[in-house]
Formats: sequence, C-alpha cells, structure tokens
Amino acid sequence: MTALDHQVAAARPQKQASGRHWAVLFASAILEAVWALALDASAGFTVLWPSVVFVIACALSMVGLAYAMRGIAVSVAYAIWTGTGAALTVAVSMLAGAEDPSVLKLLFLAGIIGCVIGLKFARDPQQP
Repeated sequence: MTALDHQVAAARPQKQASGRHWAVLFASAILEAVWALALDASAGFTVLWPSVVFVIACALSMVGLAYAMRGIAVSVAYAIWTGTGAALTVAVSMLAGAEDPSVLKLLFLAGIIGCVIGLKFARDPQQP
C-alpha cells in the first residue's frame, strides 16, 4: 500500500455491522434464491407470475444487499449473499426433486455454508 492508499483508508469511516445489517443480509440472500428459482420457472420470461416474482424478489434482494453493505464490508457481504443464495437455490432444487443430490454436491454445499459461517465470524486485521 502506498502512503496515499493509507490516507484514503484512514479517511474512510469504519463500518459497524449491527444485528439488523446481518438480518437484512440473510433475508436478501433468501430473496436471491427466490429470484433464481423464479427465473427458472419463468421459462425465459414467457410465464407471467414467475416473471413478476423474479422482478420483485430481485429488486428487494438488491435493496437489502445495499442496506447491509452500509455496515458490512462489500467483500464479506457480497460473498455471504451469493454463497447463501446459491446454497439455498441448490438445496431447494434438490428438495423439490428438480435436481438429484449426490455426495459431492452435498459436500460442496457444506463447504459453501462453512465458508459463509467463517466470513460471518472473521475479524478484520487491525489497521496500522
């Protein structure tokens, strides 16, 4: 990091994540899974109601992610949002019978969930 990078980082206010930021982030991740499943059900936006669900869930998911990023670093918030949404999408697809479970899929899903938990509890290194 250059001296200018340190000055910019020092001038940027530290984010303080509250329980509300985390709750909204996880709710937004659920909405990500909803819009992904609705997108599939819309058959390329040729079926009305899944298309409507997609638009609403996608907009709400993005608004929630943006709010969560007020308190949570973008690197952590985005990774948790995508990882949780992806894991939920696969899990729902398996439970609905649209996708066959396998040992490897379940293992990798567990890996995603483990990484999400790790990011939630990881601490930022101390600033110089």
